[in-house]
Amino acid sequence: MLSPRQQRILDAIVAQYISRAHPVPSQAIIDDRALGVSSATVRNEMARLEEEGYILRPHTSAGSVPTDRGYRHYVQSIRDPQLPLAERRQLDQSFRTIDGEPDNWLNLAAALLAETVRSTAVVSSPKAAPCRFKHLELVSLQDGLVLLVLVLNGARVRQVLVTFEPALGQAMLSTIATKLSALFSGQNSSEITERPKELTDVEDKVTEYVVKMMEEEDGVDDPEPFLNGLHFLFSQPEFVNDQRLVRSLMELIEGRHLLRSIVPPEFTGDKVEVIIGRENRSELHDYSIVVARYGQPRQAAGTIGVIGPTRMHYDRAIATVGYLASVLSRLMSGLYEGMADDYREVN
Repeated sequence: MLSPRQQRILDAIVAQYISRAHPVPSQAIIDDRALGVSSATVRNEMARLEEEGYILRPHTSAGSVPTDRGYRHYVQSIRDPQLPLAERRQLDQSFRTIDGEPDNWLNLAAALLAETVRSTAVVSSPKAAPCRFKHLELVSLQDGLVLLVLVLNGARVRQVLVTFEPALGQAMLSTIATKLSALFSGQNSSEITERPKELTDVEDKVTEYVVKMMEEEDGVDDPEPFLNGLHFLFSQPEFVNDQRLVRSLMELIEGRHLLRSIVPPEFTGDKVEVIIGRENRSELHDYSIVVARYGQPRQAAGTIGVIGPTRMHYDRAIATVGYLASVLSRLMSGLYEGMADDYREVN
């Protein structure tokens, strides 16, 4: 644990390095009158911070820069950062000026996040995996032709035409749909397939179609995430002077591996997550990532995040990612509820 004085000195080093992108000399910390300590005390405390791995000096005569451990301690000291009210209102207004289509929302969120944080923003489309059975309808059309309507979590609706010989009446079809809806509620395709059950031939045929549709839904590739602000990232001093850093990120983007590389596999919570430098499980060891989930976890959820150098304005990034995630969650929640209401009105 750092003492309060060491914490203040570390915070000063981090803040100055984030702002200036140059190693911070001890004199710059001494000149910070808010610390209220002598020059000898500052130098001694900086030496201890270096010994404990919170800061390092790139060269013997250079100033200090934070290490990943130093940034981590700094981030953990940030207490629930919030965007100013005026900025939150401005972001809200931006969403009111566009058509209410999910792709438009996600594209705008990426643009606003990149512009606000001045770095690269990534927003994925919402998806639930694996999909889960919610409701089934069987609607008689004509001459044994039946419309099978499958409702999945996230208010996703899939339809297929099925022929039954001999033709079945609507009453029988409704009875089958009610039975299977109760039997399969909340299950994924594997659970439906593996669960022992006694079904009639007709019910078994309907079940086969249901499983096939669900497997096809689960097999849909994730669409390309919405990406914005690469020019902000690559104009940072770290990347201007080291093309290796640019190449490592571009390889992930071109190989369509960026989203899997920046999102931890165990990441399911509703809080903003910060991944710093070598905490990354991919080769992005010179980057930091601030990421959050949006949507409805049990229905459909996506990811919104920002990628930048470890010398990132963490408080602003955390506040912006968190706020835009909440905006997208509200928008998606309203969309799902509207789709469900429309479906109930039709049926």
